[in-house]
Amino acid sequence: VSPESVWASDSQIDLQKYEDFTVASEGWSYKDVKAGTGDSPLPGDRVVFDWSGYTIGYFGRPFQAKGGPQGGAFDKDLDYLRTEIGSGKMVPAVEQAFLSMKVGGVRQVVVPYGPLSYPTGDKGHELVGPKPATFSGMRALDFVLDNARVDRTMLFNLKLIRIDKKDPRTGAFVRGS
Repeated sequence: VSPESVWASDSQIDLQKYEDFTVASEGWSYKDVKAGTGDSPLPGDRVVFDWSGYTIGYFGRPFQAKGGPQGGAFDKDLDYLRTEIGSGKMVPAVEQAFLSMKVGGVRQVVVPYGPLSYPTGDKGHELVGPKPATFSGMRALDFVLDNARVDRTMLFNLKLIRIDKKDPRTGAFVRGS
């Protein structure tokens, strides 16, 4: 994929555009690698997912990779992440990307730096994730986020494993399929 540089006149930031990605109305871009089946999550649902992350605006360095840089670990037995849609505990573009995915789907999401990305002031990524699992991943991510002289665009590879619905009587999540 060859990025084509375009000028964002309103923010005066040089952004990357990828021709084979679709631009969402919110400003992030995506490409579905594999379509899922069934329903999409709704606000209030809990999504269970696997992910990897790269600093594509700065030499494509991985800050979360499983099974090597090709991302081939989606088929391995892993500990998955979980988040409630609408909770604000994930990078906004990642959370928005889940809303139109289906279980089993794999999506690449390009997130420009700013309100759709990691917030400033959350140094350990404790408030908003996904959080890299390793010290080296945290260092790679923080180096890019803290350096205004580099392009801080991120690429997330997401696989939606399952959708858990909330039981209206108990408020607990019921495991989906």
